[in-house]
Amino acid sequence: MWRRWSFVRQFKLNVVRFLRLRGEPDEIAKGLALGIFIGMTPTFGFQMVLAIFFALLLKENRLAAVLGVWITNPVTAPVIYALEYELGRLLLGMKRAHFPAELTAAAFKNLGWEVLAPLCLGSLLFGILCAGLSYALTLRLIPLIKTWRVPRWPRPRKKS
Repeated sequence: MWRRWSFVRQFKLNVVRFLRLRGEPDEIAKGLALGIFIGMTPTFGFQMVLAIFFALLLKENRLAAVLGVWITNPVTAPVIYALEYELGRLLLGMKRAHFPAELTAAAFKNLGWEVLAPLCLGSLLFGILCAGLSYALTLRLIPLIKTWRVPRWPRPRKKS
């Protein structure tokens, strides 16, 4: 039955991959924090490329950065981006953006500004907060996690 649940298997493989990351806890924590920061930005679709680029540029753990980007996935992204937009909108004192009544280029340009400005501000603040928290937690948890032993999947018994 467990073989049919590919998402459970994939999650377990990602946990094992994270446990086997090589490097110092500080390097892994910085890479993960970088990935989470980039994952919080509204660059959906380019986040992995950006994470690898900045990890190479800053000489941080690339795999940890790519794993950190997955904080925003198709399930969590709508919630995260909505929270970021609302925070940015409140800080900027803007009203909620509404879909334009007439479909003109100027109306869409204005709508883009009404959405993008609060989203960028909110994502910057959420990114800094989440990256800092993930760095602190990861730095403390990696020595503990490295001692875990993940059991293998149960193998079917051979019929004799």
